[in-house]
Amino acid sequence: MTPGLEDLFTLLRFPSVSTDSTRRDDVRACAQWLQQKLTAIGLPAALHETPGHPVVLARNTHRPDRRTVLLYGHYDVQPAEPLNEWRTPAFEPTIRDGRIYCRGATDNKGQLMAHVRGLQTTLEKDGDLPVNLIVLFEGEEEIGSPNLEPFLQAHKEELRCDVVAISDTGMVGPGVGTFTYGLRGIACLEAKIHGPSIDLHSGIFGGAIANPALAIARLAATLHDAEGRILVPGFYDAVKPLEDWERKAWAELGDRDVETLELTGSPALFGEPGYTSTERCWARPTIEVNGIGGGYQGEGSKTVIPREAMLKLSCRLVPDQTPNAIQDLVAAHLEKNCPPGVRLEIKRGHSGNAYVMDPHSDLGKAAQNALTRTFGGKIALIREGGSIPIVHAFKTVLGVDTLLLGLALGDCQAHAPNENFPIDNFIAGVQLNQYLLEELA
Repeated sequence: MTPGLEDLFTLLRFPSVSTDSTRRDDVRACAQWLQQKLTAIGLPAALHETPGHPVVLARNTHRPDRRTVLLYGHYDVQPAEPLNEWRTPAFEPTIRDGRIYCRGATDNKGQLMAHVRGLQTTLEKDGDLPVNLIVLFEGEEEIGSPNLEPFLQAHKEELRCDVVAISDTGMVGPGVGTFTYGLRGIACLEAKIHGPSIDLHSGIFGGAIANPALAIARLAATLHDAEGRILVPGFYDAVKPLEDWERKAWAELGDRDVETLELTGSPALFGEPGYTSTERCWARPTIEVNGIGGGYQGEGSKTVIPREAMLKLSCRLVPDQTPNAIQDLVAAHLEKNCPPGVRLEIKRGHSGNAYVMDPHSDLGKAAQNALTRTFGGKIALIREGGSIPIVHAFKTVLGVDTLLLGLALGDCQAHAPNENFPIDNFIAGVQLNQYLLEELA
């Protein structure tokens, strides 16, 4: 077996689902295993309690003449449901066609353990690392890291560093070293429309009482025009235009439209006019309906006017858009456009700022050198559509940039059934860790 895979398989078997309160003991057991593993390879580690799940913190002996690097990862995972769509058990790692199938295989345990194995290899070979290292693994990334920023504030001096390194992002293609220098932010909301106090007979009351299910559908339809532009007043006001070099660099990555259609199974592309699908995903803001519903959902007919209906929204944000301001704008838009005859209730969900750094800085060049040594060939410089809210906290609390060096492929099925991680990417990640620390040193 490839060195390090046995440890990865052990880590994957922990059902460390941070959103599920019944899995709290499993999340803790996962953290304890990581603490023991890091300590065993020569990085004394401790568990730090938070109001939620614990933080695992480890470090080598620090010397004043060395650069300090903070390596971040998360050991919590998404729920595995729907379980019936997994070809093999969700928490039993299985190898098929050179890939490891298991919940958390890519997000983030496979990428995390590639770095741990890289650290172990260097320590076994050299007896030390070329940098001062802080390892920080948290257990709440999948719920927005609510306790990590306060943890950073409380341990600011202890965590002082020169740069943060994370592998929790993607690659543009197999074997293509990918440096993600920007992430979109996020702002979530939930709208609930209340109508009658109980479900009503649609024959007796239909035509006299407003239907919340119809109202929520009308409300959702006010968010975009027919071509996909967002209609919320002020939504685009703070959006920075793309740099010319970015558009050129992304265009040189080739036409990704066919790949996007194949990965998603969608019949056609759709989105804001004037931008390629890559530009829309990486550097334009969005509002997406994550869930909508109300009324009877079972088999056959049940002729009711439902008493309530709901709408779940997530906004992906770009640099200079602030989550609170966007939530204010969207909430005001929903209130203004709420149909008559119903009552609207809005709840704000988790949020996080967008992040962007200069990939041509000295730290950015060190990351690119490490990627070149690992993968060879040309390096892709990209932004990514997803959100890692804690990256902004590293910038604001610790005052440092983050190097996002992804090992995930587009078809890894993160957050979906049959999540997977190529063994080749695990091996590459082990090498990447060693080269990255050398370059940063």
